Amino acid sequence: MVIMAEDEEAERERARLPMLLEAVLGVGTDLELRATLQHLVDSATELVGARRGALGIVDPERPRLTGLFTTGMTEEERARVGPLPEDGDGGLGVPVRVHTQIFGNLHLTGKPGGFTEEDLALLRVLAAQAGIAIGNARLYETARRRERWIEGAAAVTTALLTGESAEDALMTVAEQARILADAAAGVILQPTAEGGMEIVTASTTEDPGELVGTTIRPGSAVLVQLLGGEPVFIEDSATDPQMTTPVRSRFGPSMMLPLRSGGRLIGTLALPRRRGADPYSAVDRLLASQFASQAALALVLADARHDRERLAVFEDRDRIARDLHDLVVQRLFATEMMLESTRRRAGGTSEEDELLGRAVDELDSTIQEVRTTIFALQQPPADAPTTFRGRVLRETGGAGVLLGFQPSVRFTGPVDTLVEEPEARKLLAALRGALAAAHRRSGIGRIQVDVGVGDEGAWLRVEDDGTPPTTVAWP
Repeated sequence: MVIMAEDEEAERERARLPMLLEAVLGVGTDLELRATLQHLVDSATELVGARRGALGIVDPERPRLTGLFTTGMTEEERARVGPLPEDGDGGLGVPVRVHTQIFGNLHLTGKPGGFTEEDLALLRVLAAQAGIAIGNARLYETARRRERWIEGAAAVTTALLTGESAEDALMTVAEQARILADAAAGVILQPTAEGGMEIVTASTTEDPGELVGTTIRPGSAVLVQLLGGEPVFIEDSATDPQMTTPVRSRFGPSMMLPLRSGGRLIGTLALPRRRGADPYSAVDRLLASQFASQAALALVLADARHDRERLAVFEDRDRIARDLHDLVVQRLFATEMMLESTRRRAGGTSEEDELLGRAVDELDSTIQEVRTTIFALQQPPADAPTTFRGRVLRETGGAGVLLGFQPSVRFTGPVDTLVEEPEARKLLAALRGALAAAHRRSGIGRIQVDVGVGDEGAWLRVEDDGTPPTTVAWP
């Protein structure tokens, strides 16, 4: 009888070998990690005849479950699952290892008649083979994620080098990083004059207005680390004492990555996730850090390209200014002198003399306006003017946008050297008021602005062609 029972047991074990082989093959056929893990739980439960199975994925960096795959369990039972034991408690459990690292614990319960040593042996074989399959699936998943980050970095580089403005370039970096990292927000911070950092760009699915303008105070631990070129990784932004910004309560896990190129800190890329979201893994941190390095280089290259374009524009403007001065102004001045000489020698009628005088005056006015244009062309396009003449031209240029035409401006005397700052501010205020008043009136198509300096100080005269025409004089 004993021999017959042993034979029956051996027969049952031989019958389960094809099931084990099928389970091993099934676990190793899918490179998608989640599908592999679910198939492992299903196969193990069926192989040993259990009613319920659970695979808890453990975090190698933290004592917590990061994933749970079950079969034969209700939602209530799933919610009650805690750390899974390797064995005992009326169930059967084995660790699932990937190489030498424990990836998770597989635990089965509810077998009629209880589990046997043979069940444990089969489960260990299945877990060992599953570890190999899981390792392959993880490598595949990491490769796919790396490919997405590389594609994102390439898209950012292409966008930055095709002519985006500085503001659009930063938004491109923030938005691409937010999508790739599955973050709640992508934020760019830049150094402030006071030594802190300020959020200048924010990409988020919600209103980013609350984020933009938020600052990190000088001297904070996070800032010291970033300025030293080191990334900052936060488990929970809302509770970490390193985080001091008022918006931290909205976020959980976060990465703050310095954007550095050539030893220079351009800014910081911050990628916070929502509270309760999964923390960033080591792979996430590595890929995001590589993306930040690539984005920083692209930003520097884009900035250099913009500088070259601005320099080319400035050189072109300078060339036009030289041509105007060397050719146009000299010829106009020569023509004015010829007309003046002709008027003195002609001795014609008073009407002819008046016509020649008017022509001389018009040429003189034209020369003044051309010289004003030359001066404007010689100013760097994006720089705020520092001279008095440049500030006057900035006021009239800004008014021209509203008026629909550019006021004519003439300067008399060395206004840049003789007009002191207090007097300059008063004159500019008077000019601003006169141009604003002209904008409020209708039917104006021409404004003449005359600015000069003499023995009695600076003066201003603004005339328009309205009906009736108006004149504003200062002082």
